[in-house]
Amino acid sequence: MKVVDMHCDTIYELYERRKNGEQEKLLKNNLHIDLLKMEKGDYFLQNFAVYVHLGKQERPFEYAMRLIDVFYEEMAANIDKIDVVRSWEDIEKNWKKGKLSALLSIEEGGVCQGEIAFLRDFYRMGVRMMTLTWNFPNELGYPNRIVSGNERPPVCVADTEHGLTNKGIEFVQEMENLGMILDISHLNDAGIWDVFRYTKKPFVASHSNARSLASHPRNLTDEMIRALAERGGVAGINFCASFLKNEENGADPIHSNCRDMVKHMKHMKQIGGIGCIGLGSDFDGITSIVEMRDCSGIPLLAEEMERQGFHTGEIEAVFYGNVLRLYQELL
Repeated sequence: MKVVDMHCDTIYELYERRKNGEQEKLLKNNLHIDLLKMEKGDYFLQNFAVYVHLGKQERPFEYAMRLIDVFYEEMAANIDKIDVVRSWEDIEKNWKKGKLSALLSIEEGGVCQGEIAFLRDFYRMGVRMMTLTWNFPNELGYPNRIVSGNERPPVCVADTEHGLTNKGIEFVQEMENLGMILDISHLNDAGIWDVFRYTKKPFVASHSNARSLASHPRNLTDEMIRALAERGGVAGINFCASFLKNEENGADPIHSNCRDMVKHMKHMKQIGGIGCIGLGSDFDGITSIVEMRDCSGIPLLAEEMERQGFHTGEIEAVFYGNVLRLYQELL
């Protein structure tokens, strides 16, 4: 079963570990994702995110450039196994060759520092998807990560008041013009509805689940899932335990199980249809103990989907078909 995954933080992990003297490589490492594990898991396409923590990086644009440099170094070193895709034609060529594909994305629109020119430059460097925010406000909008009170663990609630900024509206429209896919994961509720309001094309929530099953505000409401499906967009199932379930005692859950992932798929299918569901593992960006261990174990998820009543065509749609349909339309 071929796999298309809309989100991982592997490039960030490789860069940070090298800074600490470790010689991690994309070909083989002890992370969730490497090329040998991807081959074992029958992967076809992986989105590699340029993740930037605005609270730690005083120069986010420069930090993003360093991560992109690592990405292209690894692509060059492993050209026999994987190649960058910037268009649907590139994806088709790699599919025919049986070669792995890498799509470059950005997780934090603040790396553009409000400069449309920087957005266009990232596009020229091969970036084909971008979240508008991560967990900090920036020039474009606001995240769904408001901590209320002094509770332990802290309580996060959705932000339904602060929409996209004027600059954010300008950015989403330019992203559509360029052919860069909008990613609403991490964006707050008001901002998400603004994206619907100010755009026309489909977009994604690359790593977000159903809020009615797990109350984390990073997940999508049923109304959002329905609207995303009607627009032709796709939401990628996030493997992080706290996005999959709530713990009765209020503590963050630790164990991430395939059965919980499939519960979210079944709910999203009921709300928006099978066509709005994809995969967005968040591998190498989560600390959960994942049942499948790493990307090589992803066939366990297909087995669980079958056990819970999904037929082969539906499993193929979730594992790769829905996202590739969207990429064909937008790239």
